[in-house]
Amino acid sequence: MRGCVPPDPETGVSDTRWAVVRAPHRRCRRFAAGLVRVVADAGAALRLAAAEPGCHAAQLLGPSKSSEGQSIYYLVRWLDGDG
Repeated sequence: MRGCVPPDPETGVSDTRWAVVRAPHRRCRRFAAGLVRVVADAGAALRLAAAEPGCHAAQLLGPSKSSEGQSIYYLVRWLDGDG
């Protein structure tokens, strides 16, 4: 995936995850961990995002450390439509 820190294959720390992202728009491609709520599956992400204004269901890669030392997640794809 271009533009993100590659996952460590030995630890599974940075892995693909289902999540709900709190964001005012869907132009961003990376998110601070504080904006992300990891959930069990895609269905849970879609249900929670639909119930919370300003939230979107997504498949993310992470967490990973940014060059600034923050824990971040990278967008793989939005689950609730194009974006």
